[in-house]
Amino acid sequence: MSRKGTQHRALAGRDIALYVAVVLMWGSTWIALRFQVENVAPGVSLLYRFMIAAPVMFIWVAARGQSLRFGLKAHVYFASLGLCLFSGNFLFLYTAAKSITSGLLAVVFSTASLMNILNGALWLKTPVLPRQIVGGLLGFGGLGFVFWPEIAGVSEYMSIMGGLAFALLGTFFFSLGNMSSARGQKRGLPLLPSTAWGMAYGCLILLGFVLVSGAEIHFDPRPVYALSLIYLALIGSVAAATAYLSLLGRIGPTAAAYTTVLYPVVALMISTVLEGYVWSWPAMIGLGLVFSGNLIVLRRGRG
Repeated sequence: MSRKGTQHRALAGRDIALYVAVVLMWGSTWIALRFQVENVAPGVSLLYRFMIAAPVMFIWVAARGQSLRFGLKAHVYFASLGLCLFSGNFLFLYTAAKSITSGLLAVVFSTASLMNILNGALWLKTPVLPRQIVGGLLGFGGLGFVFWPEIAGVSEYMSIMGGLAFALLGTFFFSLGNMSSARGQKRGLPLLPSTAWGMAYGCLILLGFVLVSGAEIHFDPRPVYALSLIYLALIGSVAAATAYLSLLGRIGPTAAAYTTVLYPVVALMISTVLEGYVWSWPAMIGLGLVFSGNLIVLRRGRG
């Protein structure tokens, strides 16, 4: 089926199932991330995560009969994926999770589609449309409303603002990884082997970071830590990515990107129950602005 056809055809039952699966899996990973940073350094927890996910990806690619042999230029590309998608971005996001709730972290991460506008213009020479500028302003303005109840009149003001800054940096790194991935796909590099190698390089980068930073390498003995680690490695890093790539191939990138608008709702609902997140009018207004900004950016059309 042509790319144009994938963008406009009605969703089939399998498409809807994949869509729901992606939203639920990505929406539920944020609370699991919270448990990873309570007693273990972010870099160490991340190293554990991708030491599990990377071998699983390699085994899966090999089982599909895809080649894992590539030239030097391809490995430079894989290393860029490792830095932006499987180490650097998560280091910032895991650090942010120590200061802000998982639901708010998911809302910040949903602005990746807005950051893609800037990075697309800078790195891929993609033209910026007026509606994208409007959507970006709405989205980032909405973040101010979402976080205002968290920072107004509280002693942890600097900690929360620091968490927001780290979350934005992590999202920006993820957006850079999207640009690198787009370039790799244009060069014809297969997605799944690229992901496997990217995770492998991410492991090496994380190992170097842990050694240089002097972080204590230990394992949290609590069951919730081990279970959340396995969930993030297998569901968050392997299953969700696989489902999303399958969805992208079936319905096209524009329709698939709407998952970024929906999964923060799941994350906020979980955060409300498990972390005691309190909904306020500014937060609800801000959430509406963030979602509206994403919808404006992602909708089809020229204007």
